[in-house]
Amino acid sequence: MVCTMVGLACAGLDCRPWRARLATQESELQKTPLHALHLELGARMVPFAGYSMPVQYPAGLMAEHRHTREAAGLFDVSHMGQLRLAGAGAAAALESVIPMDVIDLPVGKQRYGLLLTDEGTIIDDLMFFNRGDDLFIIVNGACKVGDIAHIRQQIGSRCQVLPMPERALLALQGPQAAAALAQLVPGVDKLVFMTGGAFNWNGTELFITRSGYTGEDGFEISVHESQADPLARALLAQPQVKPIGLGARNSLRLEAGLCLYGNDIDTTTTPAQAALGWAIQKVRRKGGSREGGFPGAAQVLGELDGTVPLQRKRVGLIALDRVPVREHTELCDTSGQPIGMVTSGLLGPTIDKPVAMGYVPPQWAALGTRINAMVRGKAVAMQVAATPFVPSRYFRG
Repeated sequence: MVCTMVGLACAGLDCRPWRARLATQESELQKTPLHALHLELGARMVPFAGYSMPVQYPAGLMAEHRHTREAAGLFDVSHMGQLRLAGAGAAAALESVIPMDVIDLPVGKQRYGLLLTDEGTIIDDLMFFNRGDDLFIIVNGACKVGDIAHIRQQIGSRCQVLPMPERALLALQGPQAAAALAQLVPGVDKLVFMTGGAFNWNGTELFITRSGYTGEDGFEISVHESQADPLARALLAQPQVKPIGLGARNSLRLEAGLCLYGNDIDTTTTPAQAALGWAIQKVRRKGGSREGGFPGAAQVLGELDGTVPLQRKRVGLIALDRVPVREHTELCDTSGQPIGMVTSGLLGPTIDKPVAMGYVPPQWAALGTRINAMVRGKAVAMQVAATPFVPSRYFRG
C-alpha cells in the first residue's frame, strides 16, 4: 500500500526523481492531527499525498530504519483513508468489486485486497476487516477520494459506504511493538497477525489490528482525531518507541518486498503481473464456488491459470556491486537490449546491499537470472532474487 512516496528525496535518497513532484505549496497541504507533534519533534516535513508529512526526524533515515527493526517505531499514517461498509449485503457487495474472498472472512479477521478496473488492472490496494456489524477498510491516502467515489458508484446501492475522516491512524512496528502497546492497552498482545478488535485506552475507543507495512510485527491503531496526539505521546513515552518518518517506511517496505502503489502497482499492472496472485483465494478462481464476478475477471483469471500469456512480471533484484539502483532505471539484457524498468530501489539498510523491484518479461524472471541496470549510462549487474529481501517477522501465535 501507500501511494507514491513524494518527498523522500529529503531523506538522503536520490533527489532527481522527486523534484518535479515537490511543487505543492505548503498552504495547499492538509495536516494530520499529529502535525504539531511532528514539528515539536524536529521532523523534516514534505508534501505527500496532499498532506504535510514527516519524511524523517533528527536521528535520520538509517537510524529510524534500524530502530524499527530492533525495537519499535511509531508512524503517522493518518493521511490514509478509512471507511466502513454497513448493511446485510456489504460483504457480497465488496466481493463484487475485488477478487478476494470477502463473504467467508471470519469476524475479527483482516485481508489484503485489490480494487480493479474493467481491464483487470489495479486501481488501488487496500486492507479490509470483518467487524461483524460492518466491514472496516483502509485505502491509500492519495487514492482515497477516487477509491471512495468508485466504491460508491459500484456498490453504493447495495450497502452504506461511510467515510471516516474523523479517524487518525497510527502504525507501531517492530519486535518490541507488542510489549510497548500492551503497557497502554492490556490484552492487545494476544492478537495474532491479521486479526484485531476494539480496545479502550483512558476512555478512548481504539480499533487495533495486528498488521502493518514494514515486514515487522506490529499494529495499526485507528483513533479519533481528537485523541491521536495524546495517544502518540503516550506511545513515545515508552522506552522502546521512537518516531519514524516516511523515508524509513519506504526502505522498510522495500526490504519486505511490499508493493508501493504508484510505483510498483498502478492501473497498468494486473495482479499476476505484480506477483500478487497469492491474494486471490481459490473460491474466486477458475473452478471455485464463486469464480469471477469481479471487474476484469477474464483477464485476471486467465493470467493466473496461464491461458492468457503474461507480458511482464514483477521481480526482486539485488545489485552485485554496491551501486544503488533507483526507480525509473532501465533494465537491459546482457546484450544491452532494454527489457524492463525498476519501479523501486535503494540501498537496503538491513542487508547493506542495493535492492530493487521492477518488471521484466517472464523469461527473465527466474531466480538467479543476471540483468543489467543502466545507471548514469553504465551497466550495473543485478540478479533476480526472492522477496522479501529481509525475512518477515509477523506474529502468528
